[in-house]
Amino acid sequence: MSIAVDACAAQHQGDRKEQQDRVAILPHARRKGVALAVVADGMGGHTGGALAAEQVIHTAKTNLDHFLGADECPQGMLENSMFEAHTMIKASRFMNEMDPHSTAVMLLLQPGKVTWGHCGDSRLYHFRGKQLVRRTVDHSYVEHLVATGKITAEQALTHPNRNVLLASLGGQDEPKITLDEFTELAAGDSFVLCSDGLWAYFDDRELGALVAENSARQACEILIDKARQRANGGGDNLSLAIIKLIEALPPKKPAPPPGFVPRSRL
Repeated sequence: MSIAVDACAAQHQGDRKEQQDRVAILPHARRKGVALAVVADGMGGHTGGALAAEQVIHTAKTNLDHFLGADECPQGMLENSMFEAHTMIKASRFMNEMDPHSTAVMLLLQPGKVTWGHCGDSRLYHFRGKQLVRRTVDHSYVEHLVATGKITAEQALTHPNRNVLLASLGGQDEPKITLDEFTELAAGDSFVLCSDGLWAYFDDRELGALVAENSARQACEILIDKARQRANGGGDNLSLAIIKLIEALPPKKPAPPPGFVPRSRL
């Protein structure tokens, strides 16, 4: 069975004065079936966060253009992209007198395999049908509290320090980067990359159902609409990219021309 890809990226400014998120789905210029999805959530005051997130996208695209496919380690490419973006964002601090930072989540799609990495609290979800297979664990204070059993996942959603990050790109400390991959792809698998401006309004079950029951484009539209309604006038920037693997239909045979009569077999 061959697999096709249904993909869409979308974002909304929310109720903020500026859009500091960046999102992109980047096809490889020379290698068929290779693409990179990226979500970056910039932080750092007026224009600073936007510049940081833009740097993440720019660095990822440059590294993708030079990616050699099977001859290069995909996890290494993603890790290098984030460390290079981190270095460039730090350098911009001295030139622009700002304090820019960004989270990042990246998904590299290759035939038969996906590889991802993240830093901060922008997330990747992997669903099979409606069921959650796995999701990234935020590099944040509340996720640390959940992991150590001090609070529940439900309490984390309303914790007063839920926006405190333990890692980001552009900070003083070396960024914490978590990498993983999945090699048993099948039709029905879907991947959602998103900033906290979106995932904060959905539990895993609802998110999986909405993605499974709609095309990538329709799911993006529905998720943004629901997030905006639930934000009730206080929503953050939100960005997401959805990659769905679907069964590829066989090509249709062209219709015979009018008046065509097939020859009988001898």
